[in-house]
Amino acid sequence: MRIRVLYFGVLKDVMGLGRAEMDLTEGTSVGELLVSLRESGVAAGSVWDSIAVAVNQEYARAGDVLEDGDEVALLPPVSGGCEAGMGRRAPGAKAPFFGGVVRGQG
Repeated sequence: MRIRVLYFGVLKDVMGLGRAEMDLTEGTSVGELLVSLRESGVAAGSVWDSIAVAVNQEYARAGDVLEDGDEVALLPPVSGGCEAGMGRRAPGAKAPFFGGVVRGQG
């Protein structure tokens, strides 16, 4: 089966490209894809520790099985903060959602 992988953030810089096509065996899971990419040695191991994965624009878990034609986005964590006063929310405003982080296998 063939999937498209989209690299974001530091992964885009390290991999030297924003997207790639990959051939995988049927039944490959998101976790197995991450292990394979990590073992390729292209990017340092710590880059893969807290990656968020989206399959077809929805957050995915390590055990989710990929299908032919899937688009897999790899989103490394973003560091940094905000300047003084920039972190305030308007009264009643909801905090942004950051979820779906895949850590290792599971």
